[in-house]
Amino acid sequence: MSSREVYPNAPLVLVAAEIRHPDAGTLSDREKQQLKRALADELPVARPLNRPAGMVATIGPGVAAPQFQPTTAISSPRFLSRDLITSATFHADAVVIETTEYPGFEAFLALTQRVLSARLSVGSLDGVERLGLRYIDEIRVPSVGDTSSWRDWIGPTLLGPNHLADQLELTNDAWQGISTYSGKLDAGDFEQMSLVLRYGTGEGYALAPDGDLRRKTPPPGPFFLIDIDSYWGPATQAVPELDLNAVTSALEALHGPVRTLFESSITDRLRDEVLRRDGK
Repeated sequence: MSSREVYPNAPLVLVAAEIRHPDAGTLSDREKQQLKRALADELPVARPLNRPAGMVATIGPGVAAPQFQPTTAISSPRFLSRDLITSATFHADAVVIETTEYPGFEAFLALTQRVLSARLSVGSLDGVERLGLRYIDEIRVPSVGDTSSWRDWIGPTLLGPNHLADQLELTNDAWQGISTYSGKLDAGDFEQMSLVLRYGTGEGYALAPDGDLRRKTPPPGPFFLIDIDSYWGPATQAVPELDLNAVTSALEALHGPVRTLFESSITDRLRDEVLRRDGK
């Protein structure tokens, strides 16, 4: 069992796991029905994810500007919980699990294992091309009226040049930042990892309240974004075998720095006065 503290008023608005694999083609109606039966206890609502043709922005390592690529119209099988807060989507080249109410990493990982096991039961996959965990936080506190107020709640490493506002006798209206990290990932064939941190002030919502997944919807207002993408992607042309145990170990290793990074980015005042409250 984990000893990590679970905050009753956590600022997480979306957690996602992605297992990307070589294109396996469109699932047949029979295979979709097999998946539906396998996931019926937890994700009984079938609601395909339809994406129209258009352009999609992709962001790679580093701080380069997004690249836009044309996409074709697709429809991917997707299964949701009855409360519409958790989903599993089966693209031709990826399995994606998402939730807007995070039950803790161990429970989320167990769900990811069950979803991936269900996918493998209807047909083999040729390997793994990317593994990723995404955590999006909207940090909100009642007393924040302007950007300078975040100094009491967010650690100085994420406040950037905000402290210069007083010297300039100006107001720092907004800021955004991105940091990238890389290092060893001790998980069999998955030897290297990358982590991208995006952060800054925002207004309204980072995750739209009218999306496909239901989310807790506080009144719109100022928030501080902490968006962490921890992932493995092959440094060579090698494509490791998609082994369920190996993928589980790699996801556990990818999760390690996520919690450390989040905790180092906030203050004790935020923990005591906001995150440890009951959320009411």
